[in-house]
Amino acid sequence: MPLTDQNRIALERTTPHVFQLWRALVPLQTVVSFMNTGAHPDDETSAMLATIGLRDGIDLSYACSTRGEGGQNDIGTEASEALGTLRTAEMERACDVLNLRMYWHSEGPDDTIFDFGFSKSGVETLGKWGKDRTLKRFVDIIRLERPDIICPTFLDIPGQHGHHRAMTEAAHLVMDMAADPNYPECSLPAWQIKKIYLPAWSGAGQAYDDDLPPPPATLTIKAKGLDPVTGWSFERIGQQSRAYHLTQGMGRWVPAGEERDWSLHLADSRVTGPDTALSSGLAVTLADIAVPEIATPLAKAQSDMDAARACFPDSDQILIHATAALSALKGAIGNCPEAAKPDILHKLTRKETQLSHLIRIAAKVEVIGRTSEDFLRPGQATKLTVETRTGSAVNVGVTPRLPENWRHDNNAICVDETAATSNPYPAVYLPDTPSAPCLDVSVTAHGITARSRVAFEVQPVVIPSFSATLGTTKDVINTFTDQRSISVSVHDIGPENAAVEIRVPIGWTVARCETGFSISAPKDVTPGLYDLPLLLNGTAAQSVTRIEHDHTAPRALSTPAVVSVLVVKAALPAVKIGYIGANRDRVDYWLKRIGADITRLSDRDLQSNEALEKFDAIVVGIFALKFRETLVAQMPRLHEWCHNGGTLVTLYHRPWDNWDPQTTPPKPLEIGQPSLRWRVTDEAAKVTILSPDHPILTEPNQINATDWQGWHKERGLYFAKSWDSAYQPLLSMADPDEDQLTGALLIADIGAGRHIHTSLILHHQMEKLTPGAFRIMANLLSSRRK
Repeated sequence: MPLTDQNRIALERTTPHVFQLWRALVPLQTVVSFMNTGAHPDDETSAMLATIGLRDGIDLSYACSTRGEGGQNDIGTEASEALGTLRTAEMERACDVLNLRMYWHSEGPDDTIFDFGFSKSGVETLGKWGKDRTLKRFVDIIRLERPDIICPTFLDIPGQHGHHRAMTEAAHLVMDMAADPNYPECSLPAWQIKKIYLPAWSGAGQAYDDDLPPPPATLTIKAKGLDPVTGWSFERIGQQSRAYHLTQGMGRWVPAGEERDWSLHLADSRVTGPDTALSSGLAVTLADIAVPEIATPLAKAQSDMDAARACFPDSDQILIHATAALSALKGAIGNCPEAAKPDILHKLTRKETQLSHLIRIAAKVEVIGRTSEDFLRPGQATKLTVETRTGSAVNVGVTPRLPENWRHDNNAICVDETAATSNPYPAVYLPDTPSAPCLDVSVTAHGITARSRVAFEVQPVVIPSFSATLGTTKDVINTFTDQRSISVSVHDIGPENAAVEIRVPIGWTVARCETGFSISAPKDVTPGLYDLPLLLNGTAAQSVTRIEHDHTAPRALSTPAVVSVLVVKAALPAVKIGYIGANRDRVDYWLKRIGADITRLSDRDLQSNEALEKFDAIVVGIFALKFRETLVAQMPRLHEWCHNGGTLVTLYHRPWDNWDPQTTPPKPLEIGQPSLRWRVTDEAAKVTILSPDHPILTEPNQINATDWQGWHKERGLYFAKSWDSAYQPLLSMADPDEDQLTGALLIADIGAGRHIHTSLILHHQMEKLTPGAFRIMANLLSSRRK
């Protein structure tokens, strides 16, 4: 939905005019540009970037390989491409805080450059992404942004995430590739990066365990000061940016006095002289650009920009100097020699954009654009409202900038039938130059016209013409039960009057119902995976997943409208199951779908012995100890319930998820960290059953080699590192060339009951319709209660 008045008021309160004015002045100090590189959204070095960008005025960019599709989700159940879409939106909001220009290697959900899960090898990562594909895209990004400096966030050393290692290796290689005019299949002009720095700090921590020490520091960025206008430390500004990475649980308070300096190692340089600052060997200001033909207007522009900064916070005087600077700069751009353009024109046009932005703010021009609808289909229209305050400008012009096949007509935006759907994976995001649809704004003051773009409050999203929202795109039929039917709801159908049908295999039946379809498989249906496509007017439809969260702009992910149905035989124990979840997995949903008797437990239930006594088994979902506020306090009650005969199953938790090795489980059990050492990332890794006759692996389903086939992403993570002698490990597995890990599945007799802890990613495998996950999960719930 469009922003409410309360939303608008809250946003305005965080961006007073004096704050906007100062932020617009800071970039006028320098023409130096710095590109950070990483593998995932949230890999950017936010506090360091805040320091050099928002204090020193260095032009910032970030090149990121993946959208974080394989990461975890601390705020919901979006996964894979849907999570990548959400994390892309989060990254854009994080960029807004730092004025960080964003470039993605991955250009779509089907790109080979994909966060396929945790990796321990850069070689493996580039093998899956495609080394040539990754390097070519990196060359394109470098030639498009043309940074002076690049700096990976992580080191290419053992013990680091393989995705990080791959991006650091690529950063070294691309330094020469981007400068090679003969590099194949790239139409953009060559660009020579001047310097590459590496972090002179360790990337080890809760997740990683760098085997080698960092390189020696050759340069230190002093970053412990405060922003002179807000009084915030640059560490805190960095956290204001990181707080938008909510799916990763980012954003932490940095107490006064805990700010850091940032040490860097100069790994390669193509400039001469000692390296005593990031800007060493580079043209620092417009006046330092050595092009004699335009030296005078460049020096004049820089002098006026310096004067504008010195006038802060006097908006009127700033406006006088900013318009004079823009006039001189336009003269320099218009007379720039052809031979100099490849080296400097991008720097001049960046300053033109920055000055135009400053002029709009100094003139106190206000332009707000909003549409009445957030989601549109081709052929639809939405009302456009534009609010304008001219401030001290002589003239303000506002014109909608629209994508191809959009029209502005009588205060409405019309999306033509041939308009493209919105891309959930935009390749570039530029905070000060929003993409269409947006508003082109011209501001005339002191005889100079400055042109800039203003984003809509909420950028509308175009969804496919032939599309619908399916209540489910995946389901399961368990032949162990008599149930053979599934229901598929269908809504948000477009076109509204389209004929809707769903195709089923021979022998299956389908009937329309009030909300969609009721589908039944034959009694003797063969186990396997079946795809049931949805058709609209006989055309294969798209299924639209709307991704809407308060902290991000809305997005829509469109995929083929197909319901995938897994037919599996998973024998179920005759038990009543309680489920303690945190909305980070759907284990209870999937167990119910295969016929289990499962009930979600409320906080009140957890505080009642009588409520717990109804259940034979209780499952604690992933991260529940972190996000269910009352659960930690109720663990002693669950221990007592377990001791009295219940089966307690805990799914994987991270060490920092309020997991106390001594008090959380019924007997001591420590989760290993750094997590890189305590996971098996090879989804096809051999699984050795240590106790083949153990009931948990034989009853009610005989677990065999086929149950470990077809796994997705990885075997498991956050394996147990050590445990009380009461626990028995049942499985052993390892990544190639590594020692076997035995902490994936542990079971302990606890009085008359038992505790089972598993680090297998069973919740994810069920989402991916992996047959073995349903059978293994059923076995974990077998009760010893009499």
